[in-house]
Amino acid sequence: MRFKLISCEVLFREMCDACAHSPHQVDPEFLPKGLHDLGGKPMRAKIQESVDRTPDGTYDAILLGYGLCGNGLDGLTARHTRLVAPRAHDCIALLMGSRERYLAYFEGNPGTFYRSTGWLERGKGLQQLTHQTIGIDESLEALVARYGEDNGRYLYDEMTSYQSHYSKLTFIETGLEPGSKFADEAAAEAGEKGWTFERLPGDLAWLRRMVAGEWAEAEFVVAAPGQRIGASYDNGVLKVQG
Repeated sequence: MRFKLISCEVLFREMCDACAHSPHQVDPEFLPKGLHDLGGKPMRAKIQESVDRTPDGTYDAILLGYGLCGNGLDGLTARHTRLVAPRAHDCIALLMGSRERYLAYFEGNPGTFYRSTGWLERGKGLQQLTHQTIGIDESLEALVARYGEDNGRYLYDEMTSYQSHYSKLTFIETGLEPGSKFADEAAAEAGEKGWTFERLPGDLAWLRRMVAGEWAEAEFVVAAPGQRIGASYDNGVLKVQG
């Protein structure tokens, strides 16, 4: 079989590894991580553009290297080729290898911020597209220069307030890291913020099953041409809509 893969670039290393192990031909396309900063509907529109550009009659399926990701997949429509998406809340679940492991860790470790190789090397501030939005990757000095003292400080406080909700940083190690560079960077970030730090082994089996064409219903949704992928708002995460 031949698959088209449309994936967030935060999973670049992991997806390339999965494709290399796939028995099928996989043609990957990576989209900017900054799509997440646009919000669910604009993010879905950008992914839909990539789906719609895929030529008819070429692929057996279009694979989506995304979780639900803030409803970024909600409403995505299959055209002439079926769509396959993992039943994952986000890429952290994909890197952990299962929805169950993700939920268990999430519930047992409240206030945890996650990093991976992709989150570190692809731009921690969602930099690719945010220059056209609200500047979430800009420094306090840059915001003050652009918007004035009061407005700049207000925007900076709003954009960095998320940090007060976290007390721990977990770095997910997938085994693809080139040495300790990224783990050391994550540990340094945790130290700067006064958070505790943990290195957690990842699991790439879920991603490998997707590109291998092993789409068990408990792990994946498969939308036939004309159907849509929707948020299910239950343990299944995603559903297929007619």
